[in-house]
Amino acid sequence: MTTVQDLDKVQNTPPRAELTLAALAVAVHRFTGREQLSIEVRSGAGAGSLTVPVDVTDDPAFTLLADRVGEALEGARSTARSGPCEEPDGDAEVLAGLAADGTLATVQVRLPDAVAQNESLVRSAVAAALSATARTPDVAVSRLDLGTEADRELLARWDGTRAPAPAATACVHELVLAQAARTPQAPALRGAERITYRELADRSGRLAAALRGRGVRAGAVVGVLMPRSAEMVVGLLAVLRAGAAYLALDPDDHSSHNARLLADAGATLVVCDASLHDRLPEEVATHDPAAVGDEAAVGPAAVTPESVAYVSYTSGSTGEPKGVAVPHRAVARLVREPDWMEIRPDDVFLQVAPVAFDASTLEIWAPLVNGAELVLFAPGTIDAGELARTLREEGVTVVWMTAGLFHLMVEAHLEAFAGLRHVVAGGDVLAPQHVHRLMTEHPHLTFTNGYGPTENTTFTSCWTSTAAPAEGVPVPIGRPVRGTSVTVLDANLRPVPVGVRGELYAMGDGLAQGYLGRPGATAERFVPCSYPGRPGRMYRTGDLARWLPSGELEFLGRSDHQVKIQGYRVEPGTVEAQLAADPRVRQAAVVAQTVEGGGKRLIAYVTPVEGPAEQPLELGVLLREALARTLPDHMVPWAVLVRPDLPLGRNGKIDRRALPTATRVPRNVWNDFVPARTALEAEIADIWGALLGIEPIGVEDDFFDLGGHSLLAVDLIDTLRSRLRVDLQARTLYLQPTVAELAENLLGLSPSLAAAEVAR
Repeated sequence: MTTVQDLDKVQNTPPRAELTLAALAVAVHRFTGREQLSIEVRSGAGAGSLTVPVDVTDDPAFTLLADRVGEALEGARSTARSGPCEEPDGDAEVLAGLAADGTLATVQVRLPDAVAQNESLVRSAVAAALSATARTPDVAVSRLDLGTEADRELLARWDGTRAPAPAATACVHELVLAQAARTPQAPALRGAERITYRELADRSGRLAAALRGRGVRAGAVVGVLMPRSAEMVVGLLAVLRAGAAYLALDPDDHSSHNARLLADAGATLVVCDASLHDRLPEEVATHDPAAVGDEAAVGPAAVTPESVAYVSYTSGSTGEPKGVAVPHRAVARLVREPDWMEIRPDDVFLQVAPVAFDASTLEIWAPLVNGAELVLFAPGTIDAGELARTLREEGVTVVWMTAGLFHLMVEAHLEAFAGLRHVVAGGDVLAPQHVHRLMTEHPHLTFTNGYGPTENTTFTSCWTSTAAPAEGVPVPIGRPVRGTSVTVLDANLRPVPVGVRGELYAMGDGLAQGYLGRPGATAERFVPCSYPGRPGRMYRTGDLARWLPSGELEFLGRSDHQVKIQGYRVEPGTVEAQLAADPRVRQAAVVAQTVEGGGKRLIAYVTPVEGPAEQPLELGVLLREALARTLPDHMVPWAVLVRPDLPLGRNGKIDRRALPTATRVPRNVWNDFVPARTALEAEIADIWGALLGIEPIGVEDDFFDLGGHSLLAVDLIDTLRSRLRVDLQARTLYLQPTVAELAENLLGLSPSLAAAEVAR
C-alpha cells in the first residue's frame, strides 16, 4: 500500500521532472510507435509510485507535451494526497526512477521490444531530446533530433553505403544466352518437359522472331499469360529477346482485371496459352507459343541495361494499380554475383510463386543467369503435400516461399526441408518461432529473410544466417544487398539514431524507373537523394525500420496503411475507393486484421446511403460480390460489415483503430443456407467455420465464395487429412468446393468413413 508520506519524495521533485518525463515519453514513442503511454514514476529507494498517462497522438510541440505531463503528474499527486492508494497494477509501459534533481536514475521499458529494453539507448535518446528542446522547445515531437555524435559516427559505417554491384553491362536475356553458350547441354528447365540451355536459347529465339513478325519492337510491353511451365519461361525470355518488356498476368485473375492492366501498360499483344483466352478481353491480340514454326534466329534487340525488362503492378492508394517499370540493370544487380547467397551450378531452384509476383524475378532469373537448373512446380494451386513431395523427389536445393507458405510448411511438413541447402522466405513478417524451429531441426540449412518492395526489385536487404535466431526475438531483415544502399530517416529527412524507428529509403542499382505513365506518382515516391554530394534518387518505401546495435535492420511495419495479403502488397485504399464508388455506400473503411498463425486479411466496414436499402447482411454480401467481379482474389475482403456509422477521431477522419475486430462473421454468400444432414458434413462445416472465421456454414456454400484462397486451401486439406485420415488432393477442393460435394468425395475415398456414416 502506498501512503501520502511515501509520495512526498515524488511530490517535491523539481520542475525538471516534467521535462525529463516528457523527453522519456518522446524517446519511447520514437522507439516503439506507441502514441499513448503510461509511465510509473518513482523517486528514491523505497518511495511510492505515481502513474502518469501521456498522449502524443496529435504530435504536440515539446513544450505542450511537457505541460500535459506536468498536469498529469499534479493530478496523480492530488489523488495520492486524498488518502492511501493502491500500488500500480504493473500495466504501466515505462518505469522511471527519478534522482533528486529530476533526472533519470533508472529506467525500464516494459513493452515487448528488444531495442527499447536497452537502457543505454533510452538514456541516450532522453538526453538528446532534452538537449534539442533546450535549443528549440517548440519543435514537434515527431521532428525532435534524438541523435548524438556517437550515433552519427556509428551510422556513418552502415548508413547510405554498400558495395556496388557488378557493372550492368548486359541485359537479362544476354546474361542467360551467355550462360547457354558456356553450358549448352546442361539442364535448364524441368517440369512436364526437360529443356537444356541450348534448347532454351533456340526456342526463345524462334518465339522472339515470331513476336518481331507481329510488330513487337524495342520499348513495347507484351503481356504473358501462361500456366507455370517451361513454355512460360521460354515466353518471358522471348519477349526480352524481342526487345520488349514483359507484363506477367496471373491465370487466376479475372478478365476485367487483366484488361485494366493491359490497357494501362499499353500492351496490345499477349503471349497466351490457348486454354486461357477467356481471361483476356476480346480486343487484345494473342500469340500462342505452341504455334511457332521455324522462324529465323532473332537478331540482337536495340535495348540497354537501362531499358525496361518487365512491368509489375502494385496496388495504389488512389484505387488505380500502378505499373512499376523495372529495368534490366535492376534485375542483373539482384541475380548476378549476389553477396547474400551462393548460387552453384549444381543447384536446383524451384519456381512456385505466381509469375505476376515479383518474387518470380529471383526464382526464374537467378538460376538461369548462373547455370543452375530450374524446376517448375505443377501449374495450379499449391498443395502443401505436393510441394513437400516435389522438394524431395526433384532434389531441390534452393527454394523461395512467401511467409504464409513458409509457416505452413514448417508446421505441416518440416521433414521436407531436409534435402534443401538454402531456404529464402519473405513477403511479410516471419514468425521467429518458425525460423527457430526450422533451423534447429535442420542445422545444415542456410536461411534468408528477404525484404524489399517491387520498386527496388525483389530484395532491398537480406538477413542470411546458418544459425537459428534467438527465440522470441524478431527476425531481422539484415543488411542491404550488393548494389543497394539504404537509410532510415525521420520526418525531417535526418538519419535516426540506433534503435529509433524511421522510414526506410532505398538507393542504388535496384531502383525501378518509376511508375509507368505516372510522373506525379513517380516524383512522389522516387525523391532526390538527401545525402550531400550524392546525385541520384532514393525510393521512399513507406516502411518503418530501425538500425539494431548489430548494424542490421529490423522491419517495424508500414508508415501508411499498406499491408501484405497472401504475399501481395495491397493498399486498402484501393478497396476503399471501389466501395466508395458504389452508389449504395456512404462511407467505407478497409483494415487489415492479423489472423491466428500469422498473416493478415482485409475486413471492410461500410455505412449505407440514406433511404431504402437492403438489410445489412444482404448488402454486405452484394458489395463483396461486386468487389469479387473486379478485384483479384487477394484484394477481396474476408467480410464486408455494414454499420450505421463509423468511429471518428479528433481530426474528423475515420478512426481505424476504433473499428471493432472480428473473429467470426455471418456467412457472406448469396445462396440459401442448407444445414448439415450427416455427421461428416457437420464435421467438415465445423472445420471450415474455424478456418474461415464464418458461421454458420451451409453444405451448399462454396469454400472460395466464403473467402477461402490458395493458402487456406492448403491448410484445410492438411487439417482434413490429419483429422479424417484421408489422402485428399488439392484439385479435389477446386473441383468440388462445397461441404456436400467434399463429404461425398471423402466417403468414396475412405471405406472407414463410409462405414462410420452407415453406423450412425
